Parts: sequence; C-alpha cells; structure tokens
Amino acid sequence: MKELLLVLFERMGMLLILMFTLTRIPLFRNILDREVDARTGTVFALLFGLIGIAGTYSGAIVSPEGIDSTFWVSALGPDEIMAHSALIGVVLAGLLGGAYVGAGAGFLTGLHSLLLGGLAGPSHAVSTPLIGLLAGLIARFFYEERIIAPIKAMFIGVFAPILQMGILLVYTTSSETAIELVNRVGVPMVIANSIGIAIFVAMIQVAFKEEERAAAHETQRALTIAEMVLPHLKEGLTYTTAEATASILMRELQADAVAVTDTQRILAHVGVGTSRHVPGEPLLTELSKQAIRTGKIQIAMHRDQIQPHHEALGAALIVPFNQSGRTAGLTKIYFRSPKQIRKVEVEFAYGFSKLISSQLTIALAEKLEALMKDAELKALQAQINPHFLFNTLNSIVTLIRIDPDQARHVTVQLGQFMRMSLKITQSLLIPLYQEVEHVNAYLEIIRVRFADQLKVEWKVERGLEMVPIPPSTLQPLVENSIQHGLKKRTNGGWVRIAMERKDKIVRIVVEDNGSGIREDFLDKLGTTPMSGSGSTGLGVHNVNQRLISLLGPDSALSFENRAEGGARVTLAIPYTNGE
Repeated sequence: MKELLLVLFERMGMLLILMFTLTRIPLFRNILDREVDARTGTVFALLFGLIGIAGTYSGAIVSPEGIDSTFWVSALGPDEIMAHSALIGVVLAGLLGGAYVGAGAGFLTGLHSLLLGGLAGPSHAVSTPLIGLLAGLIARFFYEERIIAPIKAMFIGVFAPILQMGILLVYTTSSETAIELVNRVGVPMVIANSIGIAIFVAMIQVAFKEEERAAAHETQRALTIAEMVLPHLKEGLTYTTAEATASILMRELQADAVAVTDTQRILAHVGVGTSRHVPGEPLLTELSKQAIRTGKIQIAMHRDQIQPHHEALGAALIVPFNQSGRTAGLTKIYFRSPKQIRKVEVEFAYGFSKLISSQLTIALAEKLEALMKDAELKALQAQINPHFLFNTLNSIVTLIRIDPDQARHVTVQLGQFMRMSLKITQSLLIPLYQEVEHVNAYLEIIRVRFADQLKVEWKVERGLEMVPIPPSTLQPLVENSIQHGLKKRTNGGWVRIAMERKDKIVRIVVEDNGSGIREDFLDKLGTTPMSGSGSTGLGVHNVNQRLISLLGPDSALSFENRAEGGARVTLAIPYTNGE
C-alpha cells in the first residue's frame, strides 16, 4: 500500500504541474469566469476530460502479481486495474462547471478507461460519468462561492474513489480478484485523489486572488492618476492643460513619452520626441483617427503607426476619453518596444479611460446645471424689475398732467432706483444693508404717490448689516403689501418690516394692515404664479424660488393673515455675518 501511495503521489505531482500551468493561462481563467452555456460547457468538459485521461496515465498498473509503474499504457490485462488520479479532473469538472460538464468529462475519461480494458474498464465507463454528475449536483449547494473551498473539495473527493470501487465490486459480482485489487488500491486512491482535488482548487483560488489583487492595484493606480489629471482637464483642453496632463502621466506611468490631443490636433507632447513635435500639429495616423471615431483603445505595435515618428519609439497605447458620449480627445502613451505593453498597461488604459470619461461627463453636467441655475436666477431677477417699472411709469404718466414737478422728482428717483437695481442684481447674494437701501429707494418713489396715506415702520436689530440675502427679496414683498394689500385703504395704512436674529437664523417679517390674502391663495402663494385678485403673484413667486434655490427650503416664504386684519409674510435666512 505504501509503495503504491508513493507512486501515485509521484505521478500526481506531474499532473499538478500540468494543472498549475493551466491556471497561468488567461484562456483557462476566462473559461472559469464565464457563465456556463452549451459552448463553454463543451470546452469545459473536453478540457477536464483530457485532465482525467492524463490522470489515468499518471497512475500505476496493479495486478495480483504486484505493481507495474510503466508510464504509458496501451492496454490492460483481464486481471489488471489502474490505480489512478483520473477522478481529480472529473470531480473538478462537476464542481466548477456543473452536473452536465462533470458528466461530459466523466464520459470522456470513462470511455478512455473502457478502451484500455482490464478488470475495471467496463465499470469505470459507468461510474466515472456518474461521479462527475454527482459532483455537479453537490456543487449546487455551494453556488454562492465563486470557487469552492479546498477543504470542502477534499471532503467531496474522498467519496469519489469509494463510489468507483463500489461499482466495480457490483459489476464483477465481488470476485476474489476484484476484492483483492480493491483492497490494495482503495485507500491510496482515496488519499491521492482527495488531496489532489484540494490542491488544484487551492491553485485556482490563488490564481484568482492574484488576478483580483492586480486588478485592484491597477484600478487604484488609475483612480489616483485620474484624480491628479482631472482638475486640469476640467478647465478644458488647451495647450496648457494638455501639457500639465501629459507631464503627470509620464511621471506616474514611467513611459518614454506621452501626448495629449483633442479630436483634431496634438496639444502637448512630453518625453522622447518632444523636439520633433510642434503643438497644433494635426493628427495624421489612422489609429488615432480610428480611436476618435470608435471611442475604443488602439494599440500601435510598429513605429509607422505612431506620431511623431522617432527611432526611439516603437509602440503606443492610444487611449480615447469622452464627454457625454462623444470622444473629446486622446491620451497617447509611447514605449520604446511593443514588449513594454503588457496586460497591466492595457488594463490601466481601460480603467483610466473609463474614469476620466465618467468624471468629465459629471463635471460637464455640474457645469451645465450651474449655468442653468444662474440663468434661471437671472431670469427671475429680470422679471421683477419690469413688473415694478410698469407700475411706476403709469404713475409718472398720471403725475405729468397733475404735478409736473413731482413727476420730475419721481423720474429722478426711478433712475436712481434702477441704477441700484442693476448694481445689486449682478450678484447672487448681497449684504442685507444694501437690500434695505434698495427698499428705501423704492419707498422714496412710493411716498410721492401716497404722501401721508402710508406709513412705513422699520425695526432692524443691530449687527445684521452684512448678513447675505438674495437681491430684490424685500422690495417685491413691500410692493405687494402697498399695491394690493393697502389698495382699498384711503388713509391709515402701514407696512412694518422687522428683522431679528434668533440663534443662527435671521427672521424677517413684512406685514401690513390691509385687506389680507384670500384664504384659497394662502397655501399656493410662492409655489406657483397665481391669477385673479388683480395680481399674478409673479413677484412673490420669483422671490420664493430664489430663496429656495440659494438658501435652501428652510428659507421659503410663509404667508398668513393677521387676526387684526392684513397679511404677514415671514422668511428666515442663515446668519453668517457675511463670512
């Protein structure tokens, strides 16, 4: 038994060397990574069936006379049996590929055993496919694991030779020769096959972990370099940003040269060949044009395929990057020899291209969002001024007939008010004291019209002068109180404006003693332009939208009717003191 076990371990060592070589082949790893379909399953079954056949040849002939360790066997005698490691390939086929793959590999291995003949040939033709099928069915219990654990595989491998020996005894009706041979080969085969299965599974796990570590490393490197390059590319593709990008890539990748282009010309080139390169030179090579056209990485493996031509440069990776689905430019990484373009460099190029493309797309979206937001705010501000201007011009037209001096005074005040409006609306936020000045300029015009019929009261807490607020926030609210809330009052009308700080919030209240707000309008004001009651509600709507956009939803306008009569509008802005 010991002699046979040593022979099996010796032969199994050669088989494991073959298997280890397989784990180094990318094609083998790709097969393992794919979902098993009819085509992949056939390749799987054929591959592991050949491993099973190799396991048969790596065994030893056992007969009642003794052990024959001849390596190549063409046929077995009627009283001979092979002590083999064929079940390693069959069990692994089932564990890695499933029941059908295991059965297919078992069929090939069993067919080979049948052709060799011997005492166990016919029974192996039945038992080996059955073992592969059962291994595949057992693997379903471990479907969540990418590769089954070696200890579990070894445990499953223990039962495969036992089942095979059992079927042999059934097929031979437990003849004395069969019993003797099973006693001699049973334990060595159980030990050799189970340990071999565990070792090979461990090899596959190591291979995948190496690949995962390499992929993680390249992903991390691509992410780090992308973070360094992105601030330059976000500014747009110019000669300056392209040169900074190329310098970073050459330093981090340790390439012989790096170029950055847009879709038409070379913007920067650093490293070997720089003296022959002129910024602005058009793209000439077919591979560069193809990379721009397809958006796919191209690999130049000959000097004639790269630009600029230089005797020291013999290969290049042409990596496109896109923005919003359109190719924006190329990064060209040059090497002295095609041998320097390893899988590591190619994987980095793919990762770098995807990272830069996604980040540039996000950056463009953020920029467009900011531009749209700014355009929207400018539009909202622009809508307020014509609203007030229309009412004031109507007043001036009336005063020209009644009191030309007052009309002249109102015109001068309107000019000052408009100049102030143009100045403050250049910014998204202004200090609170400027907004107060803006309201006072408006009231100077209004007082000419209403004389002693209107009283405006201010109550402003000290220390709030520099608190930022969107421009033209208070003026439309005060205008709304005067033009609509107090329009039915012939005298005794008043508007109060109060500002006070509470912790980190500045509370601003604009109230009047007018006719109030229609109850059915209270919940809708500020959220949508209203119609009816002689007003569209556009002014307060625009104010509310700007407050929410710039300061957040907590700053939205709140409307209510006073119990004593009139309306109250409240807003809250963050207290930052202009810092």
